[in-house]
Amino acid sequence: MDIEFLKMHGLGNDYIFLDCFKNKMPEEKYLPHLAKAISDRHFGVGGDGLVLIMPGEKEKLRMRIFNADGSEAEMCGNAIRCLGRYVYDSGLVNEKDFPVETAKRIIHCSVIDSHNLRADMGAPYYIDNSGELKEIANMDFKKYLTIEDKEYSYTPVSMGNPHAVLFVPDYNFNLHEVGRQIENHSDFPNRTNVEFVQIYSREEIRMRVWERGSGETLACGTGASASVVASVLNGFTDREVLVHLNGGDLYIEWSQRDNHIYLMGPAEYTFTGTYYYEEQS
Repeated sequence: MDIEFLKMHGLGNDYIFLDCFKNKMPEEKYLPHLAKAISDRHFGVGGDGLVLIMPGEKEKLRMRIFNADGSEAEMCGNAIRCLGRYVYDSGLVNEKDFPVETAKRIIHCSVIDSHNLRADMGAPYYIDNSGELKEIANMDFKKYLTIEDKEYSYTPVSMGNPHAVLFVPDYNFNLHEVGRQIENHSDFPNRTNVEFVQIYSREEIRMRVWERGSGETLACGTGASASVVASVLNGFTDREVLVHLNGGDLYIEWSQRDNHIYLMGPAEYTFTGTYYYEEQS
């Protein structure tokens, strides 16, 4: 079957978008394989994952996101900004402020200008060892795990998806290997995203991310949000922070007024095309 797609990116964190309002999609059982095949950078379109733009159950819009390995993710801050720009530009929504259903929460998007969007990511939560979400104010925000006899300190944060935030003095280590090992550590039965953060000042940090199911990516909106939460909790930064990622910068605010995280950054078009997908037997 022929699938019309749109390629977009937020700071190089690139996704393939399928508009399910316009196109017939493969059956549910084929979606993990489609995500893996279309995300392949050699034999497919190439991207960090697949995003479906769908009718929602409570709201007009719903986002489903699949990682490059075919696993389904709960949320992505860069992908939802891209979705927001597309649905506004294409006329699927007429207002500059609108809600989008995701797997765990409803995210409110705001169009700032022709390139930038702001997303209300909701409140951050703490993840305990059982996977239960708890209010951030009541959390013991330092956890430890051991890999090959080396102990790592991290702060666990949920932005609708799981994150383990580590603070590092530099990147003079094998980030890919450490990221992969932490992602798949037994402390995280559903795996986790891993952020490696350097503190520059009270208003500025540097972050590299190992994304669950995709490996290192150029940017991660939920990861940047989680990193700011962890930086505040550990006393390193204030609540309004510029986050430098490999693909560019995101501006994050953790509001004291409503406890929500607000993320602002660009969303860019790359190209459109047709992908031929042969459903698997």
